[in-house]
Amino acid sequence: MSADLRSLVLLAATLTTGLMAGLYFAFSCAVMPGLGRSSDRTFVESMQRINVAILNGWFSLAFGGALVLGGLAIALHRRGAASAALPWIIAGVALYALSLLITMGLNVPLNDRLANAGDPGKIHDLAAVRERFESTWVHWNVARTLACTASLGCLAWAMRVAARASGQA
Repeated sequence: MSADLRSLVLLAATLTTGLMAGLYFAFSCAVMPGLGRSSDRTFVESMQRINVAILNGWFSLAFGGALVLGGLAIALHRRGAASAALPWIIAGVALYALSLLITMGLNVPLNDRLANAGDPGKIHDLAAVRERFESTWVHWNVARTLACTASLGCLAWAMRVAARASGQA
């Protein structure tokens, strides 16, 4: 197996994980605090629109690509000097998988419930809809941000370990 291919796959896994960590972090420190200061109608309508808009090819590429590329990096680093990085890659992929479990098991069902509440202009009690969504969603977003950022750290460290093991650093 080519060391260049191994390095490129690990780099791509690290970059896509970084994109996801950055997205979650942006929600944690800018999007949700900003929306938190808005009216109930603005909050509900904005989150409904964000949850639709985010389902696009670029998001899908990073969201799924991080896991696929991480799995491929595990497979490519199983033998020889490259295996020195394997524990860090496995840890990074496991932490990223945890962020996916949080997203799919907790954040997405909340998003679906918010969407099912209907048109904000026709919701009788916007404050109640917001109340059932906001604090729980924010809590789990922080959890997935931490898991994904830890994943990024592990993968970045794996790049360093892999480079040292192959004599490149």
